[in-house]
Amino acid sequence: MAASADLGQELSAALAADGFLLAGSLVFLAAVVHAFLCPAIARAADRAERQGGVKGAVLHLLGEVEAVFGLWAVVLFVLMVAWPGKGWEFAARYVETGDYAGTAAPGPSKFVEPLFVFVIMVMAASKPVMALAAGLLGRVARLFGDSPAAHWLTVLTCAPLLGSLITEPAAMTIGALLLSARFYRLKPSEPLRYATLALLFVNVSVGGALTHFAAPPVVMVAAKWGWGLKEVFAHFGVAALVAIAVSNVAYFLWFRRELAALSAKAEAVAPEAAMPAWIVVVHLACMVWTVLMLTQHRPVMMLGGFLGFLAFTTATARWQPAPGLRGPALVGFFLAGLVVLGGVQGWWISPVLSRMGEGALLVVSTVLTSFNDNAAVTYLASQVPAFGLPGPEAEALRHAVLAGALAGGGLTVIANAPNPAGQSILAPWFPGGVSAGRLFAWALVPTLVALACFVCFR
Repeated sequence: MAASADLGQELSAALAADGFLLAGSLVFLAAVVHAFLCPAIARAADRAERQGGVKGAVLHLLGEVEAVFGLWAVVLFVLMVAWPGKGWEFAARYVETGDYAGTAAPGPSKFVEPLFVFVIMVMAASKPVMALAAGLLGRVARLFGDSPAAHWLTVLTCAPLLGSLITEPAAMTIGALLLSARFYRLKPSEPLRYATLALLFVNVSVGGALTHFAAPPVVMVAAKWGWGLKEVFAHFGVAALVAIAVSNVAYFLWFRRELAALSAKAEAVAPEAAMPAWIVVVHLACMVWTVLMLTQHRPVMMLGGFLGFLAFTTATARWQPAPGLRGPALVGFFLAGLVVLGGVQGWWISPVLSRMGEGALLVVSTVLTSFNDNAAVTYLASQVPAFGLPGPEAEALRHAVLAGALAGGGLTVIANAPNPAGQSILAPWFPGGVSAGRLFAWALVPTLVALACFVCFR
């Protein structure tokens, strides 16, 4: 009771000192609700567009889940500009720095992750990289019979693990594109479509935890808590491998009859012309450069490498089409909006986390992740002094908050930064949009499996 009273007093004191905090949280809540309503809005947009007029276009914009958080970030910015005591300078500084208290120097580092996701999505979806990934994973699938089920299991197992090397957004892009080309085109049932999407989201969130530099929620705390490759793999690596294997096998057994029946629909995929090795090498070098600039927080150098990549794809148009920018740009807009909205939530998230024991923290971290990007949750946790203390008790708290953030990263589209990328690629296979409720339901089992593994394999 005392802890609850202290929490209430702390939150009340924060609101008494700055009433805009409540307004910022209400805008964030509106964005979350809007994101869940997007499928219904998209269906209304389809009906309105058949009648013509402006209404259909407006509803179509509001029904784009990738645009939701960016649009509400604009609302937050306008509200901040109009708020007494805030104004233009305060709002502009906040958007530039992500520092609501106003103690940081202006700089673009807050948006390194959205920029990185945009760039790496474009590169990972390029024809040379996809040809390389399809060839490598295709060889693995052929070891198990080269059936749709073999490709399904191979992509859902191997692609997420690539996230620990080439980062989660790239792994999500490759996995989603391969599933679209080799599995979703066979038109599986709705339950299998959602189960596959849920496995992809959860596995990518978990699969990036084998290293300390690839998964956004891990990157946010690794340096702060003194974790390197050895520590991250020891805490989460084995558990992540087991969780992915158990979840995939469980869903494979559940859908084994339908997966076997899809073999009758499968058609032989004609091999594409071989991609020149030097083009593939240049693309991989650009991806490595982008990852290195992410780890060093150098967005200008990252953007320079991206412009060089675009120039190279133009010069080699004989072998590859122009890269697609629309989907990655929308995903980057989504994440940038989430960053802006999430920066005003620390006043309540940090006090709540600081009062939790290990078990409660594991549950609360998972729940918070489902409606707030898991990297934001772990970043706020890294600001709690108690989590940075030496000793086994603080170590247990650090493990719990990151385990919950990783396991819960597939429950919703907004739970993990790469999820919007996967949804953007696979959206055509979900008429009327992806249902948040069905995604959550099918993601629940692999999430619980991941939580159990993180607890048992510490």
